[in-house]
Amino acid sequence: MSKSNVVNLPEWTRAGSKDKIQKEAWSTRLKAWSMKQPVLQFIAVKKWAMLLSLMGFLLGRAMILDELTPFAAAYFAVIVFMRRDSTLPVAAAILLGSLFTPFPGAIVVAAELIIFYLIYKGMENFQRVDLSYAPLMVFVASFMVGLFRVVIGPTLAWYPLMMATIDALLGFVLTLVFLQALPVFTYKQKSRALRNEEVLCLIILLASVMTGLVGWTVNGLSLEHILSRFLILLFALAGGAPLGAAVGVVTGLILSLADVSAIYQMSLLAFSGMLAGMMQSGRKGAVSIGMLLGSTILSVYFMGPGDVMNSTWETCAAVVLFLLTPKGIISAIAKYVPGTADHSRSQHEYARRVRDITADRVTQFSQVFRQLSSSFGQIPRATEAGKSDREMEDFMKTVTEGACAGCIRRTHCWDAKFYQTYRYMTDMMTTVEECPDITAAQLPPEWNRICGKTGEVLEVMKGQYELYQHDMRWKRQIYDSRQFVAEQLSGVSQVMEDLAKEIKREGQAMYRQEGQIREALEKLGLSIHTIEILSLDPGRVEIEVVHAYTRGFDECRKMIAPLLSDILEENIAVVSETAVHPREGLSMVTFGSAKAYEINTGVAGAAKGGDIMSGDSFSTVELGNGTFAVSISDGMGNGERARMESSAALSMLEKLLQSGMDEKLAVKSVNSILLLRSPDEFYATVDMALIDQYSAQTIFMKIASAPSFIRRGSEVIPVTASNLPIGIIKDIEVDLVTMQLRPGDILIMMTDGIYDAPGYAVNKEIWMKRLIQELEGDDPQDMADSLLDKVIRYQGNEIHDDMTIVVSRVDHFHPEWSSLHMPGVGRMERPRTVS
Repeated sequence: MSKSNVVNLPEWTRAGSKDKIQKEAWSTRLKAWSMKQPVLQFIAVKKWAMLLSLMGFLLGRAMILDELTPFAAAYFAVIVFMRRDSTLPVAAAILLGSLFTPFPGAIVVAAELIIFYLIYKGMENFQRVDLSYAPLMVFVASFMVGLFRVVIGPTLAWYPLMMATIDALLGFVLTLVFLQALPVFTYKQKSRALRNEEVLCLIILLASVMTGLVGWTVNGLSLEHILSRFLILLFALAGGAPLGAAVGVVTGLILSLADVSAIYQMSLLAFSGMLAGMMQSGRKGAVSIGMLLGSTILSVYFMGPGDVMNSTWETCAAVVLFLLTPKGIISAIAKYVPGTADHSRSQHEYARRVRDITADRVTQFSQVFRQLSSSFGQIPRATEAGKSDREMEDFMKTVTEGACAGCIRRTHCWDAKFYQTYRYMTDMMTTVEECPDITAAQLPPEWNRICGKTGEVLEVMKGQYELYQHDMRWKRQIYDSRQFVAEQLSGVSQVMEDLAKEIKREGQAMYRQEGQIREALEKLGLSIHTIEILSLDPGRVEIEVVHAYTRGFDECRKMIAPLLSDILEENIAVVSETAVHPREGLSMVTFGSAKAYEINTGVAGAAKGGDIMSGDSFSTVELGNGTFAVSISDGMGNGERARMESSAALSMLEKLLQSGMDEKLAVKSVNSILLLRSPDEFYATVDMALIDQYSAQTIFMKIASAPSFIRRGSEVIPVTASNLPIGIIKDIEVDLVTMQLRPGDILIMMTDGIYDAPGYAVNKEIWMKRLIQELEGDDPQDMADSLLDKVIRYQGNEIHDDMTIVVSRVDHFHPEWSSLHMPGVGRMERPRTVS
């Protein structure tokens, strides 16, 4: 290295500094310096090729029973198919490793690689090469070499032939294994989580690599024993006891195949891995102690005193390597292992990224719809813009061509007296606009002195004015349609913007809270499979539980919901229950915050003249977000057509409100749809109460409906608003009345068939208040029936119009089962949700 390339490294690289900012600055400088060094730059670029070559060197040396070499050809085949850029250095490394095997190991390995590559090139020339053929190609190459050795051998015996077949079969199986494991060490799929079988294949690959260390020692300590225990320590800390034991079994089995005298290693490593994994919660120190205990205990049974000390020192060397391993490597391994906390966090991060991308896309679409709405809304209205100069010119030109074209005085009027003639035409056009039915006799006498064909001009102008009015009506209709589209686009944009905000709401991972719920439920003796907390926000709790239900016992409402109510200090109720695996008896139950108020409703109605079909419609529906809608609509007239109009108005309005659209915009949208969908004059009234079941705050939307009444004790409060019915005019005004209801309040909504029953000679509001005050009891259905009966009796048992009454009572929600407290189970901490 030249003197110009020598730098003095910072102090923190030797002693460690506490200044994080300074560390980051020097780290950036160090990286920049390292990229300028040719050797370090080469290592950074070729790190994967160097790692694969090192693995190839050890696999080229690895043997089974001192005569089988199935690892080399299988590894080379996978490299050729998946990392062709590293084929040459890996092949050289394999051949170099094979030189450390007994004669003729190097020749056999070289022959297998050459035959495989020739087969590969031949299939490539015929365009038939495919990754799925790799195991078969390895089998053919290995079997041909083994068969050739048998043929040229001193004798043709069954044992060499059997060993050649076994060697080819092992190469076939190892190729399948390496195809699953090698992508971890390549650019492809490096960040993807591994399946369980892929983790097992990775362990087999690493154990096969360590087989190449058999026979190498340092101060009497076996390198394969040290690295195998180091490998077990890594996986035990990353995946716990199951993964630690699995790594121990696989590693011990493969090492014992390479050295039959080390068959005891399989039991020793499996037990040590299980014991180390069981102490995973204690991090590196506890896992190291578990490995030391496991290996020492079994060494006493399998070895003599001297070998026990060697095994202990080998374990200590592995522990030292393990303690020096950075945490980042262990975290990276844990991200690949399903079921670990790091894997769950990586999955959560992936889901968060997908959620953010989705929210951004929705926001972009929202902005597009908002821009489209703005573009549609910028079109000027024809009636407000007035007549443009171009329209005036076209109008005058048409009238002139129709009335003045054959007149002998045309040149005199339009050339000599242009301004006088133009003013005359303008005044006549203004007169026609003001009075379209005017006759020639009603025109001013002085106009006859200006033009001798005043009557003809008047008739032509009236005809053109009629065409002009017809054209303006079409323009107004186009404008109204465009305004409707603009409002709809604006509403869709707002809904999508709200959806994007909801998507971006990111909750914290609540593993501890889920574990607390599982522990409490298991104390009750319930079999819980999975618990997923979607939200713990007060009033918006949502928890999904999959459990083994028992028919008839109803554990969800009687046990789980009361227990959750005690833990969360909030009334929790069952929202839904769905059987996910009926054969296994599994059911997914969604628990959510119980509403602070509940609405009980009763309905009574009668059709005009006692008919079956009434023109009135009513609805009670949950709109979401704790909003309960009680609505009633009266269609124009009676019978089936009126019922269709009223039910359509309610249905459309409810769907728009459920989508999250603003109340006023929803009403205007329904009004525009009713205007555009039929040329006939069909309209409907709408009376809707939106009750918040968490606060009892109520929004009344009354469009041309009869007044509603709230009975609060002995007091009756009217709720009125003055609006035209929807479906009549375009620019409808929507008045929203907001009131705070109380527990025990009774809301009475009715159509005009009830309210107008006393006729015009009676004060209807006072009359209805008196009837409501005289009602007995507080059951909504009984009150609706009683009020309808009183009105019909008042009319002499005749029904002059469709009648519908909806009575709703607001009550405090009282859970059916009281909260259940379990000793030792504390209150749950609710993490704050980041929006």
